[in-house]
Amino acid sequence: MVLTGAEIVIRCLQEEKVEYVFGYPGGSVLFIYDELFKQDKVRHVLVRHEQGAVHAADGYARSTEKVGVAMVTSGPGVTNAVTGIATAYMDSIPLVIISGQVPTAYIGQDAFQEVDTVGITRPCVKHNFLVKDVRELAATIKKAFYLARSGRPGPVLVDIPKDISATKCEYVYPKTVSMRSYNPVIKGHQGQIKKAVQLLLEAKRPMIYTGGGVVLSDAADKLTRLVRQLGFPVTNTLMGLGGYPATDRQFVGMLGMHGTYEANMAMQHCDVLLAVGARFDDRVIGNPEHFAAVPRKIIHIDIDPSSISKRVKVDVPIVGDLPEVLEDIAKLLAASGDQPDEKSLKAWWKQIDEWRGKDCLKYDRKSRIIKPQHVVEKLYEVTKGEAFVCSDVGQHQMWAAQYYKFDKPRRWMNSGGLGTMGFGLPAAMGVQLAHPGSPVACVTGEGSIQMCIQELSTCKQYRLPVKIVLLNNGYLGMVRQWQQLFHGNRYAESYVDALPDFVKLAEAYGHVGMRIEKPGDVEGALKEAFKRKDDLVFMNFAIDPTENVYPMVQGGKGLTEMILSEEL
Repeated sequence: MVLTGAEIVIRCLQEEKVEYVFGYPGGSVLFIYDELFKQDKVRHVLVRHEQGAVHAADGYARSTEKVGVAMVTSGPGVTNAVTGIATAYMDSIPLVIISGQVPTAYIGQDAFQEVDTVGITRPCVKHNFLVKDVRELAATIKKAFYLARSGRPGPVLVDIPKDISATKCEYVYPKTVSMRSYNPVIKGHQGQIKKAVQLLLEAKRPMIYTGGGVVLSDAADKLTRLVRQLGFPVTNTLMGLGGYPATDRQFVGMLGMHGTYEANMAMQHCDVLLAVGARFDDRVIGNPEHFAAVPRKIIHIDIDPSSISKRVKVDVPIVGDLPEVLEDIAKLLAASGDQPDEKSLKAWWKQIDEWRGKDCLKYDRKSRIIKPQHVVEKLYEVTKGEAFVCSDVGQHQMWAAQYYKFDKPRRWMNSGGLGTMGFGLPAAMGVQLAHPGSPVACVTGEGSIQMCIQELSTCKQYRLPVKIVLLNNGYLGMVRQWQQLFHGNRYAESYVDALPDFVKLAEAYGHVGMRIEKPGDVEGALKEAFKRKDDLVFMNFAIDPTENVYPMVQGGKGLTEMILSEEL
């Protein structure tokens, strides 16, 4: 079968059973778009900005077990996409990005809409390719999908010069991929697993710390069974929420910079720590020296060996696929017939319950101004905890993480590592397309929503009934909070004093807009919005502009050096 490069691209996407390509056309990809037009197996979603394309593919991937796909043109098309690519890279999200490039003979000649795509994206992709021979195109796309989804997932970019997409060759799609330099370890080392089990059984003050790897590897069920088998306390990172049911008693809340008092205290004072698919980043453990001040034994399981002992030295490293390793630990525990020390565990839980007694997430429930925490709690109640929740970045993101109880994985989509404002709305579009008929909420702020607000047009075109929950405090809230606490109340450029009328703006795009100003109207507005199953509803909640996110660990401080709301 002899096909053009453009035809090969589409055939490859069909072979990979790609449902949606999120993209924006341009000169370098027109041959590929022409072939997209001629078939109906792969649907294209026309976004309004290339950043939105990659975020939408990202949201689609996070909420499913599939690889998200985006397509952009050369030059500004691909540079616009870089923020989305970096977002996915930081959070280990499997994406394949197809970018157009100027014709092969023009590369390096400063041609119209030429940039060094491979060079620009190299620091923020798992791998990238520049295809210089059409005969290598099918094999390259096969490798891209394999790399994106295997091992530690991540975005892979395939740069295709325009002449390659027009040139013909014989088409054969490889059935398998073999890469000598890339062989992710799946099975954990049995000797290390035995050491881990011994430490877990000897623990007096154990703690299980889990991250986004649990969600991405679909290990939530196996983690939950192991945690219940052991009876240990468990915490999730921001990226790991939903990896263990938030309503379960053994869950002590999210940890880290805005984690619960009990999670952070237990993390700091445990004597054996089991880290599962997490990376001990700065927002989780704060100052590594402070964290290391309390001696503890650390077991660290991760598919990526470079993540182990990167920031914190561990005692028992286990490289492997989380479901495989967790299953092996559970089997070895059961076969041993031994149990953790019941007396010590009971005393440890008593201490944790005392920390819980701080009620670190309390807020003024009698306020006459809408409190953001109240909005998120009502969102949880109205959706019965079943919504797919996407957030942007800032205070609203932390309130969503703290007050929406995620009992299932792949229900919480947010930019954790890069902290990308503008992520929420396009990500919600990808989630809604992946889960038609399911409730999808975008929790955002008045600063973040304006970063990619043009995607309201995409939502109109494809009839995506996302529910936007705008927590509007008139400030770049997290910036304002830091300026209040650490910069002497000097609110440099954090006040947004030229906000649009969001209700009219939503209506201008053809959607439903609401403005909610009283606490008593919050629940009713949310119920009305979610009843409108076919409409995008933009809810603008006027919230308390002085409300801050607590608890809070200041940058450079230790986990136990939290600022609590009652201390101010």
